[in-house]
Amino acid sequence: MQTVEVDTDSAWATIFDAVGFGLILIDAQGRVLRWNGWLTRHTGVTAQAACGQSLAEAFGAPLPASFMSALNNALRYKLPVVLSNVLHRGPLPLYVELPASTEADRMPHAITLTPLPVAPWGPCCLIQITDSSRSVSREKVLRRHSDRLNREVMTDSLTRAFSRGFFDQFYQQEFARARRQGSKLALIMVDVDYFKAYNDEYGHPAGDKILVALVQTLKTALMRSTDKLARYGGEEFAVILPDCAKHNAMLIAEHLRSAVQELKLPHRKSGNADQITVSLGVSSTKPGDTCEAADLLDTADQALYAAKRHGRNCVQYLEPSAHLRLP
Repeated sequence: MQTVEVDTDSAWATIFDAVGFGLILIDAQGRVLRWNGWLTRHTGVTAQAACGQSLAEAFGAPLPASFMSALNNALRYKLPVVLSNVLHRGPLPLYVELPASTEADRMPHAITLTPLPVAPWGPCCLIQITDSSRSVSREKVLRRHSDRLNREVMTDSLTRAFSRGFFDQFYQQEFARARRQGSKLALIMVDVDYFKAYNDEYGHPAGDKILVALVQTLKTALMRSTDKLARYGGEEFAVILPDCAKHNAMLIAEHLRSAVQELKLPHRKSGNADQITVSLGVSSTKPGDTCEAADLLDTADQALYAAKRHGRNCVQYLEPSAHLRLP
């Protein structure tokens, strides 16, 4: 039988260069022993230039302390370490395309450190580097898609006010926070006066335009970023006012009513004016109140009905338990 001599160094070099990821072999002192072609393509540094150098010298740049600590731990404790691209953003100066000039051009990558004995060098560490660009791109696309879906779910498609789903979630959250922190919370319910008559007279497309215009006006009139306007249903809207006492809530409600009236949008079939107006009901809690979230919401709704009974185009206030005493 004929014996075939194999150049193992040449064979391993061929394998190292054929794989589609980065491979670096370093000894216990951190000197580069092997450096594959993938690294050369993404750093511009040849194996000849890298071998015998420290990693920092081979890459031509200081390396992050987190990476060096992980590498030292792998060599010291002989345990593998994985550095994900999520927690370690581009620790090594690798680039998708060369030449690269800015830090922003770095290729996202994940790193696996595997300690192992390699003859004739003794204890070594194999550094495997994987391009994470595609997974990062997928994550960004999925995140954008998720954000868009959230916006669609949380935003009313017609008026661009927050949706009823958002209101239900945010209201419960703010009510729980107010109860927990002993802070104030106010709620305003807003209803467009004689809106059915407006639709009957002008048509539903015109009614839709009125709702859009009202939301734009109400949003502008709300001065605090913490105050949230939601479409509660049909022509009815709700405003959540965190950290807001009765007096300020009444001032805000009156400001909203006045802002709508100042639009002077014609409404021939209005029962109390020749233009679009709104009625508003207000209720609020204060530290020490024992009412529940449903009680405050119901009270604000009853205050809205009280505003309608008082001729509409006005603001009415009820305490959270006062509606129980109404006839």
